[in-house]
Amino acid sequence: MMRQYELVERVKSYDPATDEDALNRAYVYAMKMHGSQKRESGDPYFSHPIEVAGILTKYKLDTASIITGLLHDTIEDTGASLQELKEMFGADVAHLVDGVTKLTRIQLQSDQTKQAENFRKFVLAMSEDIRVLLVKLADRTHNMRTLHFVKSPEKRRRIALETMEIYAPLAERIGLQEIKSELEDLAFAELHPEARQSIITRLSFLREQGTALIDNIIEELRTTLETSGVIANVTGREKTPYSIWRKMQRKDVGFEQLSDIMAFRILVDNLEDCYRALGIIHSQYPDGSGAVQGLHLDAEAERLSVFAHRRDRPAAAPHRGADPHPRDARGQRAWRRGALAIQAGPQPRW
Repeated sequence: MMRQYELVERVKSYDPATDEDALNRAYVYAMKMHGSQKRESGDPYFSHPIEVAGILTKYKLDTASIITGLLHDTIEDTGASLQELKEMFGADVAHLVDGVTKLTRIQLQSDQTKQAENFRKFVLAMSEDIRVLLVKLADRTHNMRTLHFVKSPEKRRRIALETMEIYAPLAERIGLQEIKSELEDLAFAELHPEARQSIITRLSFLREQGTALIDNIIEELRTTLETSGVIANVTGREKTPYSIWRKMQRKDVGFEQLSDIMAFRILVDNLEDCYRALGIIHSQYPDGSGAVQGLHLDAEAERLSVFAHRRDRPAAAPHRGADPHPRDARGQRAWRRGALAIQAGPQPRW
């Protein structure tokens, strides 16, 4: 469990002007209010809000959001009142805690797609301040990490289904791809454990057969582009078990029939290099090779992301899916700041 000073230091690492006194008071207050409460794992309940606050620091959220992470369950599960929080930590924190509390009190009643879509819209409408949703997603992430401690199979399934249908898509919508992928994987493990394990086993086998394959493809792509005068940031990843399973279900095919279990992104700095990279990859790895699984181009401002999908050949074709959020660190931080800037009320420090 993260200690008090460790949390403060994490926040100070990206926000030196943070209100240390408020963070310390919130930490002590939440610990006092949750008292001897226990989670189903047997751990002190207070370990949960600390973990939530820790997740929020990873995304460099403002002090009010971190304090909200510490206090988000105090109204729901302790004798704390909204007025008391307002007096102790200010109207901004009280407003955020109230918003998270309201989201906690609603839950998905059906797994019907239309109902889930309406529920997502409802959650977004309730989250007047984007920080409310960010705290709720951090809360759900930690709860999913500890879902296996919940004794009731029905409750575990309900929570996993709600996560898959509501919270993972919401995380994707606001650009938190890492949280979206983790929520999907944790929910998938509960809803379809055998299918997930089967895919993991097959992926492990492929990794053993193709040691460092992703690194080799990245290096080949980078070298190919640099030879033609294009400097690019090339990254690659293995697709998640859930995304692989979903494609198998959608196409009604087996694992061995999939040809795109890896994905690669090429990021360049301007529109000219964007199209140069497109031409280079096209000529080097033509669609006729059978390795290309579609070709899409989408230039935003002066950046382009190029995705590549292939399994057994050391190269890739450009592909860009719908993605409204920048992928470089500076761009992501600017996007988060912009997302918060549309909210009413005092703006956080980043």
